[in-house]
Amino acid sequence: MQIGTVDSTTTSTANSSSSSSSSLLPTQTLNQQDFLNLLVTELQNQDPMNPMSNTDFIAQMAQFSTLQQSQQTYQSISEMQATNLIGATVNATTTGGGTDTGVVTEVLMNSGTPEVLVNGTPYTLDEVQTVTPPAATSTPSSTTTATSN
Repeated sequence: MQIGTVDSTTTSTANSSSSSSSSLLPTQTLNQQDFLNLLVTELQNQDPMNPMSNTDFIAQMAQFSTLQQSQQTYQSISEMQATNLIGATVNATTTGGGTDTGVVTEVLMNSGTPEVLVNGTPYTLDEVQTVTPPAATSTPSSTTTATSN
């Protein structure tokens, strides 16, 4: 068996560019319409003598459905986490690297991402560093006295 040589400069360049550019690339998501467009394109360009099997199509659809459900679950959990912070005191990292401390007054949704409002400034959950739960408030028990006639 013949083994080809690997050019180390190409490998190191590829590794360094992928690691440095991964943080610079915007996150991209595929939605159901994108998946259907890809599926139609696959069908149009498949080899008629070697078509894709039904099993492959079903497997792709199941994978996409699972991914979509995972994304929806993650978004729901993030929304619940943000909502649970209302009334709590948090320390959040500002864009300048400082810290903003205050009480979460509301939750805003920005492009599907929950943000907590602290001192009039929205922060993502990733920017929240510490959380102090609100003090437990005791509700006075109401006492009634029975009067007999």
